[in-house]
Amino acid sequence: MIKAIIFDFDGLIIDTESVWFESYKEVLVDYEIQLTLEKFSEVVGTHDDVLFSYIEANSSKPFDKESLESKVSELVQVKLEEPVLRESVEDYLIAAKQAGLKIGLASSSSRAWVEGFLKRMNIYDYFEVIKTKEDVLDIKPDPELYLKAIEALGIEATEAIAFEDSLNGLLAARKAGLHCVIVPNGVTANLVFEDYSLRLSSMAEKSLEDVINHLSLKE
Repeated sequence: MIKAIIFDFDGLIIDTESVWFESYKEVLVDYEIQLTLEKFSEVVGTHDDVLFSYIEANSSKPFDKESLESKVSELVQVKLEEPVLRESVEDYLIAAKQAGLKIGLASSSSRAWVEGFLKRMNIYDYFEVIKTKEDVLDIKPDPELYLKAIEALGIEATEAIAFEDSLNGLLAARKAGLHCVIVPNGVTANLVFEDYSLRLSSMAEKSLEDVINHLSLKE
């Protein structure tokens, strides 16, 4: 029986991933690097070590990581001045509350980043548990974020549905033993996803009730 839903944040609640990709792509032009969607998608939902190793190997000039990150972050802040929830995210939150489900969030990003947006979008109060990178030793694809979340929610892994947009998130959720519904965004849509419970183009495709019924029939 499903007792909880646990959301990822970046790329799932707000499509920040596309904004980060666009920002890195614009900044890296100065270094004569044409950042591809394929390369950027490798770091979605986890550490950015792979991305910076790629930049270092392909840059036309020396660069300072902190300076580059600062330029990108400034551009991201401008692009996210008016953030928009992905389609039907709030509908799912409302439906979960009405159904008496517990609601959690598990993100590899910082608490300040995640909670800042949740409060700006007026959805912070829906979440009973929020776990971010400060709460764990290892972020996704390690399962620790999800294990911490279900522990705090007081449920078993099989009683929760994780909603994810990335491959790293899917791997983390499945390693932790949760059902996982994939809702890709523009950056992650072409990734090869396997071992998921259901894939949606957006949350508008199926109601939360229909998703739960679908998973129940598969058990």
